[in-house]
Amino acid sequence: MRAITVQDRDAGVSGLALTELPHPHAAENDVIVQVHAAGFTPGELDWPGTWTDRAGRDRTPSVPGHELSGVVTELGYGTTGLTVGQRVFGLTDWTRNGSLAQYTAVEARNLAPLPTYVDHVTAAALPISGLTAWQALFDHAHLLTGQSVLIHGSAGGVGSIAVQLARGVGARVIGTGRAGDRDTVLGLGADAFVDLQAEKLEDIGEVDVVLDVIGGEILARSTALVRPGGTLVTIAEPVTVHPRDGRAVFFVVEPDRARLADLAQRLRDGHLKPIVGAVRPLAETAAAFAPDKRTPGKTIIRVTEDE
Repeated sequence: MRAITVQDRDAGVSGLALTELPHPHAAENDVIVQVHAAGFTPGELDWPGTWTDRAGRDRTPSVPGHELSGVVTELGYGTTGLTVGQRVFGLTDWTRNGSLAQYTAVEARNLAPLPTYVDHVTAAALPISGLTAWQALFDHAHLLTGQSVLIHGSAGGVGSIAVQLARGVGARVIGTGRAGDRDTVLGLGADAFVDLQAEKLEDIGEVDVVLDVIGGEILARSTALVRPGGTLVTIAEPVTVHPRDGRAVFFVVEPDRARLADLAQRLRDGHLKPIVGAVRPLAETAAAFAPDKRTPGKTIIRVTEDE
């Protein structure tokens, strides 16, 4: 089968190569998925799990990508809850070969059934972004109706979903990004938008929740915006500066089959729409990791042309 692999940790994006790999093996409680569309995180080439297995052993050549939508073609021993021929979407394991391949082995519990009304490209844009946004806002920050939330990177994959989810519970939403993102973010339902390149972040005032996907200086400056009792949640880096009278949380998204099903239901009902920025074939994955221009939303790799 064809797959995108990496072997040289120092090569970065230039080390991504389209290669031939053996068909994957379905371990106990696994399924084999024929991947129709896949998502990735640009920074994952820096993640330890891209290069080593759970025991810390080198596992190159490894296949990156951790979001997928496709069809189950094989069940491993003991696998329940899914069937051969079923459309599914979800997450692959951080320390195993991922989704940028024609076939991949995935723990069944990391996948949810994909309704027929959702196409594979849209579904592949949902797992990490949707689960991260939900877990950040509700599992960690406990966002409630009537509260205010500041969402950095609000036109991106995670941020755009977070804007919609926060609006869905009746929170006041302030998005941030670049000037060109303003119309996109306001169109998603944000109450206000701040251009981080031209406007002063501190003019926002205090909010109940900050969701950060940027890190660095923006993360540090955002701590002063959290009102007493509020929460700052980041997925960018471990927190070193905390709000004076609030909480700070750094977390890594976790698989959740029930929540994936819930997100798909929200999509069907018109309450949620992932923004797909660009769709590229598998052979153009390297260019997708290092795009020549920035686009809102999430880039998706179309692995199988036939839906």
